[in-house]
Amino acid sequence: MGRQIMSVMIEPIKQEFDVSDAAMGLISGLAFAVVYAFLGLPAGRLSDRHIRTRVLAISLGLWAFATLLCGFAISFWMLIFARMLVAAAEAPVTPTSLSLISDLYPPHRRSLAISCFTGAPTLSSIIGLSLGAWVIDTYGWRTGFYAIGTPLILMSLIFGLLIKEPTRGQWDSGGGTEPPRESLIQAALKLLRNKDCFMLIGASAITTFSAFSFAMWNTTFLVRSHELSLQHAGILAGIVTGLAAAIGSLFSGWLTDRLSAHNRAWLVRIPIIGHVVATAAMIAYFLTPAGIAFDLAGVPIPSAMIWCAISGFFTVFWVAPSFNLLSQLVSQWQRATAFALQTVFTTLCGVGLGPLVTGALSDALIPYAGEESLRYALIIVSITVIIPVLMLWSLLRTKPWLHLGRNTATAETASSQAH
Repeated sequence: MGRQIMSVMIEPIKQEFDVSDAAMGLISGLAFAVVYAFLGLPAGRLSDRHIRTRVLAISLGLWAFATLLCGFAISFWMLIFARMLVAAAEAPVTPTSLSLISDLYPPHRRSLAISCFTGAPTLSSIIGLSLGAWVIDTYGWRTGFYAIGTPLILMSLIFGLLIKEPTRGQWDSGGGTEPPRESLIQAALKLLRNKDCFMLIGASAITTFSAFSFAMWNTTFLVRSHELSLQHAGILAGIVTGLAAAIGSLFSGWLTDRLSAHNRAWLVRIPIIGHVVATAAMIAYFLTPAGIAFDLAGVPIPSAMIWCAISGFFTVFWVAPSFNLLSQLVSQWQRATAFALQTVFTTLCGVGLGPLVTGALSDALIPYAGEESLRYALIIVSITVIIPVLMLWSLLRTKPWLHLGRNTATAETASSQAH
């Protein structure tokens, strides 16, 4: 919710501090992503070496403090600094959580569990964009930060005191009982030298370049190109995209568990299908001209929103299968570091470069497209999904172990982890 609500804040923050689209791309993307990526690997290594429930509890508390600080920013540069603190506190969350999930669920049930984890943010985007838009419209953008940060203080205490650490590596057939004695750099290089891991992480990173651009700029696109109010645009972006993505995430996780139990190639096929359909629907969404199809509860619904819903449903198909496959390619002592490595690259490419490049493209296209410059900038960025599709297709064609079922793949996975 903390990330999604920033997209609703773009216009009011831009007006208050009198900055450009590129500057807003910086604060909503790169300023967060650089710190998040820089601390991602140390945070993952921390989770591989220490009690993960305590790591999460401390992260939650620090994140709450940094988010509240965003609301007190008196200058644009202070807001950038506060967003960097938010990124520092958030760095351990994803690798630690996915490492815990990998020890709570066996591989053939892991995709749905991961979908529940990754689907939660898409559901929260409904609140962050719809209710958040109302709060910001009514009380100002600072109140949005206060409303999000305060509950995390209590949640950090509950998590630290009540949640127990699961047994590490209980579903693994390799990796040993003790963590290997290697430095952070050695651990990262070992993972990057694993060609399968490298291809999977690279495909995920390039995918998020367009995905985060869409998430961050969609509300602004609806305001500029479909002439909606900020509140109505936030409601539509939150409910339509968030609900579609949440359902798509859960469905893809359930489908992946069913199909990959018989043939692990579906861990790659499902992301490819999702990329192709989502990108086609997204381009159709951006190309649909302005026009209101009907009103629902006082909210005008543009005819383009059907394509937005279809894109939102399929755009998350890659998440659960990719994380599940990555969890099977490494040992229990590498897992959080591997997830952190993937998060580092997806954050730099997606959260960092995606919104920034889109904002810069929008500024550059103004002489040619005028007020529609953002529309064409988003179309250009969405086409980059072709690259991860080709990478995943190459992985699918060149790796015969992907076509093994759950039982026959165990020995192969253990060998890959040991390597």
